[in-house]
Amino acid sequence: MCKSRYGIILVYFLLSMVCFTLMRAVFYISSWNVIDPSLLNALSVFGVGLVYDVTFNLYVSLIFAVFLFIIPNGILNSKIFRYITYLFFFGFLYFLYFTFAAEWFFWDEFKTRFNFIAVDYLVYRREVTDNIVESYPIPYILSGVFLAALATFWMVKGFLRQSLLSREGFLRRGMITLSIIALSFFSYQMVDQSFRDAFVNNYEKELCSNGHYQFVGAFRNNILDYKPFYASGPDQQISELAKKLVGKDPAIGDLYDISRNIRKEREEKRLNVFVICVESLSAEFLTRFGQQKNLTPFMDRWFKKGLFFTRFYATGTRTIRALEAVTLSIPPTPGRSLVKRPDNGNMQNLGKVFKDRGYDIAFIYGGRGYFDNMNAFYSGNGFRVVDLYDFEDGEVLFQNAWGVSDGDLYRKAVKEANRAYAEGKPFFYFLMTTSNHRPYTYPEGKIDIPSGTGGRNGAVKYTDYALGELLSLARQQKWFDDTVFVLVPDHCASSNGEVGLPLNKYHIPLFIYSPKHIPAKEVSKISSQIDIGPTLLSLLGFSYKSYFWGNDILHEQFHERALIGNYQKLGLYEDKKLVILSPGKKVDLMENPETENRIKTIDGNGPFSLTAIAYYQGADFFLKHRMNRWR
Repeated sequence: MCKSRYGIILVYFLLSMVCFTLMRAVFYISSWNVIDPSLLNALSVFGVGLVYDVTFNLYVSLIFAVFLFIIPNGILNSKIFRYITYLFFFGFLYFLYFTFAAEWFFWDEFKTRFNFIAVDYLVYRREVTDNIVESYPIPYILSGVFLAALATFWMVKGFLRQSLLSREGFLRRGMITLSIIALSFFSYQMVDQSFRDAFVNNYEKELCSNGHYQFVGAFRNNILDYKPFYASGPDQQISELAKKLVGKDPAIGDLYDISRNIRKEREEKRLNVFVICVESLSAEFLTRFGQQKNLTPFMDRWFKKGLFFTRFYATGTRTIRALEAVTLSIPPTPGRSLVKRPDNGNMQNLGKVFKDRGYDIAFIYGGRGYFDNMNAFYSGNGFRVVDLYDFEDGEVLFQNAWGVSDGDLYRKAVKEANRAYAEGKPFFYFLMTTSNHRPYTYPEGKIDIPSGTGGRNGAVKYTDYALGELLSLARQQKWFDDTVFVLVPDHCASSNGEVGLPLNKYHIPLFIYSPKHIPAKEVSKISSQIDIGPTLLSLLGFSYKSYFWGNDILHEQFHERALIGNYQKLGLYEDKKLVILSPGKKVDLMENPETENRIKTIDGNGPFSLTAIAYYQGADFFLKHRMNRWR
């Protein structure tokens, strides 16, 4: 074959197949304790992986084939073209090996192959690059990639030279190119992500995948319409059920019109509010849930002095899913978060309820707010935005790839609160922290774990310390007694598990604190982030028109359930059962998901299935028809 110009493709194909297989083997070994280690399962994982590897390589080969088809022999055989090809092939090898290294780091962080989180990260190269530089020995890694690419190039240089010196007729070139086109088209028609669904274990699904294939596919699948892909029901029936779930008379209003008037008989409390969304604070880090390393001494004490919700769940696995859920009180929708979608402004939201009462409302973030479109989302929904670029000289004492330390963020928020108080305005501030994130660096001398040395444990302990600093500083302010502090993590520290939606990877704490107004109590009702807004507004005695899908957790008639999801799977947890809706109109059920991982496919018309469908089909219709817009 190396006597043919298409020998270049063969060299690439074989090299990449070897690399893909080696990468899968490394991931497989690293996941040994969470997968089925049997020979049959290994053969299945590597067999399906082979299909994805070949498919991706066929797509790449198609590009090469078309190019090689049109190049005349005279140009192909020329010395200049040869050296250009050498340079190009070396660059291609470098890029290939670089992506392998990148995927390893991605796996280390998320325990998944490339997906459209990686696509999103390409948009925010500064933050991601800084994070990587601060977390890993990049010069050594890049040098290793370069040397590996150089060594490989010298190994295959002779084969490339033979290919470039070959002379091939137009007809033969056409036949080979058409064959590659046909194989590529066949693969496109026959291979999709459904091959992964043969595995129940999430790790096995990722192991059999090809990260490069998924990365390309992510560009096409970042928004999923609900009905074409998910189990659904008749709109009239599902609409009536959705209304019942939020507490509205099903006979009132149009399809999926969940708007209703919330009336409180008790006196309204115009209290200030800090909503503190803490990066990656899994429940497992708290002593209350079994942590024995004393990482959260302040929170362990503090959480006994207010409303502590112990069976609370994140709706998603990324920050923007939390922002979406808390701000809009809406179930997670498949594909890209609402925060990143176009036309996501003028939505009825938690902040607007306060703004209509004359509050100063702001989103305060210690990073660059263009990341994940956060600034555009909040400003488009009525918030004043404060981000890294609004910090003045002297206000930033520590900064890493993601932004200022939590301590700097809290001091800035207190300063904003003092300004609002001086103007005679109550305030509602939504804070988003960054310290509990790789590279896990923070100001020195604050805790007994030096910055950057303790990994996540160090970052959690600093997160806890900074919260203590915030409360200490807030106590000194005139507005403290009339302020409510709401602490909610955005998501857990890790999200992947053996099953489709591992419930323990969504378990987070929720804490509401205002000692002069809210008695201390531990609440064990199952709930999720969409319930924060209605619960807070109820505690304040606010009457308002609600467009929220969540409910007041403290209400005696609150129906316990949690809505959780990732980019494709949508879950409803209630009555010790977790219903999972997946593309392909698949409905799965996990019984006792807190303790067991068994999963089975069920009928989409059963009561549990229909409840889940009501939330997600309803939310999809609700958003598409702009039913939560104030204009």
